[in-house]
Amino acid sequence: MISNKIYVGVDVGSSRTKVALLDSNKNLIGYSIEKSGTDFSAIAEECLESSLKMANASRKDIIKTISTGYGRKNVAYADESKTEIGCHAKGCYHYYPESITIVDIGGQDNKIIKLDANGLRTGFKMNRKCAAGTGAFLEEMAARLDIPLDDMDDLASRSTDMIKLGSFCTVFSATEVLENIRHGKNITDIVKGVFYSIIKRIIEMDSLTKKVIMTGGVIANNPYLVKMSEELIAENIFIPEHPQLTGAIGAALYAMENDNKRD
Repeated sequence: MISNKIYVGVDVGSSRTKVALLDSNKNLIGYSIEKSGTDFSAIAEECLESSLKMANASRKDIIKTISTGYGRKNVAYADESKTEIGCHAKGCYHYYPESITIVDIGGQDNKIIKLDANGLRTGFKMNRKCAAGTGAFLEEMAARLDIPLDDMDDLASRSTDMIKLGSFCTVFSATEVLENIRHGKNITDIVKGVFYSIIKRIIEMDSLTKKVIMTGGVIANNPYLVKMSEELIAENIFIPEHPQLTGAIGAALYAMENDNKRD
């Protein structure tokens, strides 16, 4: 039987909406991840219902809900909202309570968040208003190559001669990809080049500390991207158990923190 106290975190991203349910012991007891689509409010409701079903709980068990992310103001059942920077930081620090650099690769943006040993933010960088190095960039490249997005990781891992792309720009990179296809280049080598472009963009955003935590849907679905990153920075990279849920988990932890302060 679960605790009758449930804390909810809702992360409405431009690409995916994530809901995480924590019990009073900070255990993840229910969660849901769905495409955000065009109706953020409706998908947030759908994710909550799915999460409650997984947890075998009901709305009356919910103590507090905090929303975050691109569409955080569209969650009708949220008590308040927090920035995604704060929520990602809190979610990652929960799993790695030490000095860390968080690299979050999202659908439309990348974030690098630096925390000290006490979990206080010491630095933050976000990519410019450009899809380069994001989930949207990967989706666009998959479409140009006419292959399923889910196949990209396996293809990259089978490359024997990576083809580096000369541009970070999604439009110019797409042109390069088409040129390489026209010249008969191996698809696996092109895909690995796409992965390399994402990693290179991240590394050029900011310096990385020794302990690097990677999160986001791109990381959750592309483990070879992590392996390539480790090789490039010559350090081990750590991944939370649910890398796509760290923002939602952080929001739920804020909800619990606020409730405890009231007590």
